[in-house]
Amino acid sequence: MKRVSTMQMVLMSVVVSALVCLSGVSAEMTNWKLDHDHTTLGFQVKHMVVSKTNGKFLEYSGVVEMDPEAKEFKTFEAVIQTKSVFTDHKKRDEHLRSPDFFDANTFPTMTYKMKSYKKTGDSYTALGDLTLRGITKEITLVGTFNGVAKDPWGNTRAGFTAEGTLNRKDFEMKFSKMLDNGGLMVGDEVNLMLEIEVIQEKKMPAAKPTKG
Repeated sequence: MKRVSTMQMVLMSVVVSALVCLSGVSAEMTNWKLDHDHTTLGFQVKHMVVSKTNGKFLEYSGVVEMDPEAKEFKTFEAVIQTKSVFTDHKKRDEHLRSPDFFDANTFPTMTYKMKSYKKTGDSYTALGDLTLRGITKEITLVGTFNGVAKDPWGNTRAGFTAEGTLNRKDFEMKFSKMLDNGGLMVGDEVNLMLEIEVIQEKKMPAAKPTKG
């Protein structure tokens, strides 16, 4: 029997390891954009202790870079227009755009950039930077990846659900009034409620070479 040398054994190990790694390589990361018709960037805050006020943002853009087969993410970013805050109450919305809250004239946008995440099945815990009123703070979003589907027009879509909390005073939103019962007219803690749908960007066909 021919004896295998130490060098041959090392080379064989390298080849086997490479084949194992290649067999586990996931599909290529692809780019996706937020679908405004099926996305809700919502929030909820206590009002006078006894109730909660719901709101959302109507103008935003966002990009996701992910591998839907492996359910892995590389990029998750969003830019939100603060003037687009909407609570279905004109006077309240005008107040929210004022310097007491979003100060939309001075800070027209807020941004979110995911930095890292942990995955357990279809559940995710993402850590990202939220920049609001020129202040950047880390926030945690916990949610699920709801799957991928083709629509009747040939688009590939994916959906997510996520929730998180922040303290508005961390972003210099200090407006409030004390009530007789000792509570605040506007709560400090803001609950974030996100329903996100994204559409995969279609690859442009390669340009045909021009004849010389």
